[in-house]
Amino acid sequence: MVESVDGMTATIAHIPHDVLEGMLKAIKMHEVAQRRMLLWYALELAKYIVEELKQLKEIKKIEIAGSIRRRKVTIGDIDILVVADDNDRYKIMDFFISLPEVKEVLVKGDKKTSVIIKTKSGRERQVDLRIFREDEWGAALQYFTGSKEHNVHVREIAKEKGLKLNEYGVFKVDTEEKIAGKTEEEVYNAIGLPYIVPELREDRGEIEAALKGELPDLVEFSDIKGDMHVHSNWSDGVNSIDEIIRFVKERYKYEYIIITDHSKSQRVAHGLDENRILKEIEEIKKLNKLIGFDFIKIGTEVDILLDGSLDFPDEILAKLDFVVASVHSHFKRDNTDRILKAMENPYVNVIGHPTGRLIGVREGYPLDLDIVIKKAKETGTALEINCQPLRMDIEDTWIRRAVEEGVMLVISTDSHNLGSFEYMKQGVWLARRGWATKKNILNTRSWSEVVKFVNEKRKKMGGIPVGA
Repeated sequence: MVESVDGMTATIAHIPHDVLEGMLKAIKMHEVAQRRMLLWYALELAKYIVEELKQLKEIKKIEIAGSIRRRKVTIGDIDILVVADDNDRYKIMDFFISLPEVKEVLVKGDKKTSVIIKTKSGRERQVDLRIFREDEWGAALQYFTGSKEHNVHVREIAKEKGLKLNEYGVFKVDTEEKIAGKTEEEVYNAIGLPYIVPELREDRGEIEAALKGELPDLVEFSDIKGDMHVHSNWSDGVNSIDEIIRFVKERYKYEYIIITDHSKSQRVAHGLDENRILKEIEEIKKLNKLIGFDFIKIGTEVDILLDGSLDFPDEILAKLDFVVASVHSHFKRDNTDRILKAMENPYVNVIGHPTGRLIGVREGYPLDLDIVIKKAKETGTALEINCQPLRMDIEDTWIRRAVEEGVMLVISTDSHNLGSFEYMKQGVWLARRGWATKKNILNTRSWSEVVKFVNEKRKKMGGIPVGA
């Protein structure tokens, strides 16, 4: 394996250094992509295995653990835990290794079996199945959910109290008496902590917050009132606005959807020019009239041009209910100033997929997110948590920074087809990993509250209020 540009230069002559550097980055990203799986697809695979195992009446409890349970953006191995009687263990393990997707059995025992599963896409993934007794369940779930750093810290607290914590329970060191283990709540309580949700278990201050009684009340999927970044077949979406209305109203308890088709610079995405977006506005008004209320809100995903100006003039943007502004070009240059200027526009409500990353495909463009977050706060601009599986942008550590700075966030699916609306769930998971509460997320608010947010910026920055 080539580890450095110098190593590549030694073997590939006459290729410029910056080109080699780009090649090396691409190789490393490919290697990471092969080793790790995107959360959405890892969870689908894990759920499939769980459903197969649930056919066995001998299984009393079953749960996905590890980094999937913590909702990390990418996943290595898949961990599944089961509760069963001792004399049923071999039957369960035999059934597990007989699954048609199992390519290779790495280890087979009565307590742990590891296999290589071949996915539909042809990739291989290790899956570990562990079996525990009923009174060990909570300790096992806590231990194998991780993270390693969180568990080390928790065990240190236990040790200070004269206790020992492992995957089988909480024990008194001096007498070996088991005092907890059946549930996770029982395990945490035994060492003086309240229950800590899996998404926070990264040893990033959650234990200190728990000790002080200051754990945040994290946002829930049920808090979401609408999707603020949706594409229709007016640009590069698959479905008509009418199809989107019927689908969403049947499946989700949303109060609004914002159609945000691309602007004209996105030729490959059939971006709308000024005349077409005015026609789209008229269609949305007609459709809303047919259903009896303004369910579909009028928006755009406007391109932030190279100089930071926008792809639509202000007189068009002023006619819209909501504006997502995004960078879709020049990914190698530092785009900080470009985004800062865009946020100064009174009609820009949220910066879409702020870093531009595509996980395992493309690194985010150079960007000073500290400065962007400060500017977002100053201007009253939100930042997007884009929950497309390849994007998951911005990442959890920056979500937390935005939360700490009081910057509003928007969880958006960036849907281009009907199936993508489900991604809202993993956007919520990502927000939770960033310590976000309901009050930090704009689309947990009613539409009248969203309009208030939009108009506060328009008034502050000299724009025309919505509805004026």
